[in-house]
Amino acid sequence: MISGTTRLIGHIGFPTESFKSPMIYNPYFEREGIDAVVVPMGCEVPDYPSFLKLFFRLSNALGTLITMPHKVTTLSLVDEASPTAAIAGACNAVRRREDGRLEGDLFDGEGFVRGMRRKGRVIEGTHALVVGAGGVGSAIAASLARAGVARITLFDSHPEAALQLAERLKRHYPALEVEVGVNDPAGCDIVVNATPLGMRAGDPLPVEVARVAPSAFVGEVVMTHEITPFLAAVRARGCAFQVGTDMLFEQIPAYFEFFGLPPTTPEALRAAAQLD
Repeated sequence: MISGTTRLIGHIGFPTESFKSPMIYNPYFEREGIDAVVVPMGCEVPDYPSFLKLFFRLSNALGTLITMPHKVTTLSLVDEASPTAAIAGACNAVRRREDGRLEGDLFDGEGFVRGMRRKGRVIEGTHALVVGAGGVGSAIAASLARAGVARITLFDSHPEAALQLAERLKRHYPALEVEVGVNDPAGCDIVVNATPLGMRAGDPLPVEVARVAPSAFVGEVVMTHEITPFLAAVRARGCAFQVGTDMLFEQIPAYFEFFGLPPTTPEALRAAAQLD
């Protein structure tokens, strides 16, 4: 039930047909009696800067979820951004502070880190390989740095993207050891595929699986199907792994904290979700 006291979370992007958040958040809000609602808002690129500011003029605006194609633009529209957002060069959440200033953050990588920790993995002091230095890869790399990895190796088919990400990481985490241009997983404790490889049949694997240690933790960001060819291959080697949808559900509790909502768990969200 939407009433005059309902707080609005705008899910802003374009187009909106593929948005999943309303089918996760809203059934959960209804079940738990939380007086809030996520509303898809289709906003095209030319209108977005003014629309974001206008949304937060609403007295019942709780915050926004930002998706493509606006994540990068959002960084220049907020008054303050977290180090993670600054490193990744994008924001996917905005809230209005009590002084009226807009604050942005990015939770894609936080979802990845929380998923690892809930599976009992230690991140501090480890060596991570992140293949893909685009939006999601940058977010995961930034969150792994924040979580305490000692060394991170970055690889992208566009070398300049990896170099620029490395520079941003070093700026915020001077003690972090950063290597660029290598996608050899040998010796890595964490291996992340942050590329679209695996979405289509016949895609090459992002790394040479035979060189992934069975003790390594492997992460995937592809969400179109749960067990990609890459995950199937590392599973056969005995690796612990995380599927793409884990990252989605693990980051939502971080959004709740950001927006000042009651804490929740991925299990509670999955139980309420109406994605089918």
